[in-house]
Amino acid sequence: MSYERELLKGSTDTLLLSLISNQPMYGYQIIKELEKRSNGYFQFKEGTLYPALHRLERAGLISGRWQKIPGGQERRYYFITTKGQKVLAERLSIWQDFSAAVSLIMQPASN
Repeated sequence: MSYERELLKGSTDTLLLSLISNQPMYGYQIIKELEKRSNGYFQFKEGTLYPALHRLERAGLISGRWQKIPGGQERRYYFITTKGQKVLAERLSIWQDFSAAVSLIMQPASN
């Protein structure tokens, strides 16, 4: 398994919570938005996205609701819950601390 895949595996839930916290989204929209915002770095497949969304839903961090769109079709939109907002805030704080610490190590030491 590649290093990039391992990094993604540990970040998928936080990425999804972060996106959905900005606005409710449906699956294909999430895939496209992740790709767009990451300049193509993240290219999720349905086989990665939907199990993650279902896991977040079971944990009570998001809720999914079917909504009719013009033309009579329905899409399942995902909304962040209050619990999801709290978990996201905690994860973002941890990520910022981790990122800052990694950056300090990666920079050349100044004497």
